[in-house]
Amino acid sequence: MKSADRGILSEHDLKKTSNKIVYGIMVFFILVMVFTMLYPILMTMFNGLKSNTEVNSFPPHFFPQEWHFGNLKDALNYIDLLVFLRNTLYIFVGNMVVTLIVLGLASFSISRMNVPYRKVFYFFFLMTLFIPATSYMIPNFVNLKELGLLNQYAAFWLPAGANTFYFLLLKNFFDGIHPEIFEAARIDGASEPRSFFSIAVPLSIPIFATLAIFIFSTAWNDWFWPSLVMHSEDKYTLATAIYKYVIAVKALNTNIKFAILFLVSLPPILVFLLFQKFIMRGVALSAVKG
Repeated sequence: MKSADRGILSEHDLKKTSNKIVYGIMVFFILVMVFTMLYPILMTMFNGLKSNTEVNSFPPHFFPQEWHFGNLKDALNYIDLLVFLRNTLYIFVGNMVVTLIVLGLASFSISRMNVPYRKVFYFFFLMTLFIPATSYMIPNFVNLKELGLLNQYAAFWLPAGANTFYFLLLKNFFDGIHPEIFEAARIDGASEPRSFFSIAVPLSIPIFATLAIFIFSTAWNDWFWPSLVMHSEDKYTLATAIYKYVIAVKALNTNIKFAILFLVSLPPILVFLLFQKFIMRGVALSAVKG
């Protein structure tokens, strides 16, 4: 067994009865956590493959007694998921571009340039983390209304440029890049924007990949803000459409509801599985420091 796999206890320590009991308790709680995370997903999937009568029967069965894979086709025919998926991706791509340019340049300036009072700016941004999001939601809505940006994708893109948490993640990641690289670029005549786009961005792929996961997850799951600023049905995000056309509709069969919910839960899981190494590496390298 490798030392990294062994943890803080040696193989001799692991043979002791007291340690075995403690490890058994720890493994038990881990399994409980895994079960509580998997159960809603599996229940949604299996209910989406049952008949409507079986879903509403009592006592309920965890596994379907008859498998109805046609429910998935009915779910796709009930709602045009591709249109709402397109709207959600518009928001994700716009938020990602704004994060890269606005927050990237701002954090790079605070981290690598002699900006006057940069420590004051840094602690100001850090302080804003403690302000509840609900306290500035109404001012944001009023500002967007006065700017004529309601029912526009800009209502999502503009606030994305003021995300303090993403700013601090980027700033701490840039702090970890060796300053000699940027000093050598300046000696060769590179400007600060060129240092950012040609050096800092290529070296920061892990943290931008991590941010992409966070931004995608937010765009995918956020329901309240899109419902507030988007008024046209053709611009609803996926979460808003699911609530209005699936959750709030009583005439729709329950098994079809579960089938739709299962289908929309698959993409975030696949995205996480594909980019999990970037998430773990980015979070580890960019831990927020006080």
